[in-house]
Amino acid sequence: MTAIPMQMRAGVRIAIVNACRLLTAATFVLSGFVKAVDPIGTQYKIRDYLEAWQLVQYVPDFIMLAASVAMSAAEFGIGICLLFAMHRRATSRLLLLVMAVFTPLTLWLAIANPISDCGCFGDAVKLTNWQTFWKNVALLAMAIVLARRPLDMVRFISRTNQWIVLNYSALFILAVSGYSLYDLPQFDFRPYHVGADIRRGMEIPPGAPQPQFETTFIMEKAGERREFTLDNYPDSTWTFIDSKTVQTAEGYVPPIHDFSITRRDDGEDITEQVLAYRGYTFLLIAPHLEQADDSNLDLINQIYEYALDNGYPFYCLTASTESAVARWRDITGAEYPFCSTDATTLETIIRSNPGLLLIKAGKVVRKWSSNRLPDEYQLAAPLERTALGRQPQETTAQKVLSIIVWFVLPLLLLTLADRLWAWSRFVRKKEKQTKIYKLLNRKKMRKKIVAGNWKMNMSLQDGIALAKELNETLTADKPECGVIICTPFIHLASIAQLLDQSVIGLGAENCADKEKGAFTGEVSAEMVKSTGAQYVILGHSERRGYYGETPEILKEKVLLALKNGLKVIFCIGESLEEREQGKQNEVVKAELEGSVFNLSADEFKNIIIAYEPIWAIGTGKTATAEQAEEIHAYIRSVVAEHYGEAVADETTILYGGSCKASNAPELFAKPDIDGGLIGGASLKAADFKGIIDAWKK
Repeated sequence: MTAIPMQMRAGVRIAIVNACRLLTAATFVLSGFVKAVDPIGTQYKIRDYLEAWQLVQYVPDFIMLAASVAMSAAEFGIGICLLFAMHRRATSRLLLLVMAVFTPLTLWLAIANPISDCGCFGDAVKLTNWQTFWKNVALLAMAIVLARRPLDMVRFISRTNQWIVLNYSALFILAVSGYSLYDLPQFDFRPYHVGADIRRGMEIPPGAPQPQFETTFIMEKAGERREFTLDNYPDSTWTFIDSKTVQTAEGYVPPIHDFSITRRDDGEDITEQVLAYRGYTFLLIAPHLEQADDSNLDLINQIYEYALDNGYPFYCLTASTESAVARWRDITGAEYPFCSTDATTLETIIRSNPGLLLIKAGKVVRKWSSNRLPDEYQLAAPLERTALGRQPQETTAQKVLSIIVWFVLPLLLLTLADRLWAWSRFVRKKEKQTKIYKLLNRKKMRKKIVAGNWKMNMSLQDGIALAKELNETLTADKPECGVIICTPFIHLASIAQLLDQSVIGLGAENCADKEKGAFTGEVSAEMVKSTGAQYVILGHSERRGYYGETPEILKEKVLLALKNGLKVIFCIGESLEEREQGKQNEVVKAELEGSVFNLSADEFKNIIIAYEPIWAIGTGKTATAEQAEEIHAYIRSVVAEHYGEAVADETTILYGGSCKASNAPELFAKPDIDGGLIGGASLKAADFKGIIDAWKK
């Protein structure tokens, strides 16, 4: 497997993950926002669900309203977290949980059809129950992708500034809900919005599909009963028994199809009279008078008196009982006429109980909530001569612009500032990586090391000969990095006597996870130290794979090695399958967390990390310098998360994986690669020296 296809696959995978992330974020932000704009409408939809489950009598209205606000804030928050890639793991898991719950729920809605619309986008976008289900199936699939690859989501803002986005978004969406509850929804997606022509909304356009019905006739002849349709209606010898008619197709349903006004005193339908009147008409909308807000009774009565003085009809439309109307008259002294209208229609007209509607020639001119009723100063002149008699000047575009100014623009500016700061940090980091900077600050840099791992090679005599040759060569030609050779146990004591360990350090290839005792064939850390060795390799993939060394075993080995004064070269790395699946980051982080992140910061300073991609050990394959640098930088970032930037900057991270003299200069030039752990190439002095000399280039 070549490096280029692997990089291409990783790029495609990241593109797919981020496409899923942006689509899901847009869906959740839109869904949460339209619910927040109309929290009472969402409350009504929650009530529909509870009625379908026969639970509505157990849940008070204020609980439904609180659930409405919480639901909109949660959806909006998930969308914002996805959009900015904040708390990527937690957000993706929460998203998967949400979709795992709501997808089966919408399947039930599609099959049982207890309500006609799930309300996932409020009144802004109407979806059938089946459309909602398939939309959720797509979101569930994208949620699975994000949950599997959360770290592939590209951040739009740094972790240090996430709290600003989270808190500002929470305040914004709660403010939207609060404003809509106090006044009216800023965006009205219903057919009774300001400017709507109610009469036109009730019309069925020419050529629109009509409802379809089928009638079945039950007939009897000679004691036999059968059903017939108009297409096969029998002759007169059959006797008619009964008939039944069912609707087979709904046909066109106008946006306004249930608006009617019936006077309470005489039962007359005055719908057409009210809508056809060419002047102004005030409609006090109170779906449920027994629950209506009575804090502004004086204003309502003043508006009624104003209507009488100026000849404007004034009606109160309600779905309440006669006893509720009588009680309202008693507590308010209301003298205006009361009319009956369907409760759902009234709740749709205005999200306030009571609310005030001003219409003219059947068109909606103004709407007021009970908290924003016009006062005597605004009603000082006839409507024809005041601004109240005209539609508000604020357009939908202006409302969208206000959202952009108050929410989108601040977050955009924050994101730009954050990215510019990140870019400046990147530039400063690159400047520090120049050769001049390295020369001037070499003493402050972390230690550069080339370590040889002889593995199970070399007889004692051959090993001593190689060690002598290296010692003489490097003593004569001082290396510009630390050099370590890690040999089989039987070589340690002999080689320790001939090495100048100020030039070449000596290390073992392993040690036991026990201090001492009846463990035949094992060599303890204390024994290794007693030979004169200074280092020990632990966690090598060959030990993990062939001998089943687990993170817990390695944790014990590390602790014993440090206890006996040995420095640890700790190996981590992923298999080819894990690399192809893009799991390399997860694997190396888990290996560090499992065996060395239990150490204190001071103890960790005695750890040298060796990243060895298993797929490149002894295969001749080598990660590209860019691939190696990318994961080395990730490893350093993980260390920084756990121990802080200072410890991470001091930690030496070696690359091991078919490193040789030809590719060592390119690898070692990378800022986060501090040297190599060399296998086969360390068995020949010339080859090993060639890699060491890469630091001179």
